[in-house]
Amino acid sequence: MLKIQEIREIIKLVDQSSVEEFTYEHDGTKINLKKNNGVTVSAQPVVQAVEEVKPAAQAVQQAPVQEAAAPAQPEKEAPQAGAEDANLHKITSPMVGTFYQSSSPESGPYVKVGDKVDESSVVCIVEAMKLFNEIEAEAKGEIVEILVKDGQLVEYGQPLFLVKPE
Repeated sequence: MLKIQEIREIIKLVDQSSVEEFTYEHDGTKINLKKNNGVTVSAQPVVQAVEEVKPAAQAVQQAPVQEAAAPAQPEKEAPQAGAEDANLHKITSPMVGTFYQSSSPESGPYVKVGDKVDESSVVCIVEAMKLFNEIEAEAKGEIVEILVKDGQLVEYGQPLFLVKPE
């Protein structure tokens, strides 16, 4: 089984390349990445239980499509940000999943607007298929805007935060 960090690196490499579809199969696990209007990320065991796993994977794939049909918050705020937005670093989601600002409902958020972060600061969690993945800032600076709400479904590559670099 691949580690989450290895999957993230594969996603980044596919995203930065001209490859539209990538499939990786090893030790009974299959990862299929597709780049286009409807990004699909699925991982499922390649055994006789594939039929049992497919409905759950399809539900995950359908949820972001429904979310995209609703007016997205970043679209409303993009015209206001304008040229200033070009100077800001966007922290994006490395996968399809559910965005959480804190590690548990009882604890406070990892970051708030105005907080200083560095490259290794954890800013949120994206939960995908019952795996909680910590997302790091990847840039040093100040959080100027949180683009998604706690518990919201996010897509691969969707901006989550805007950071004013130092």
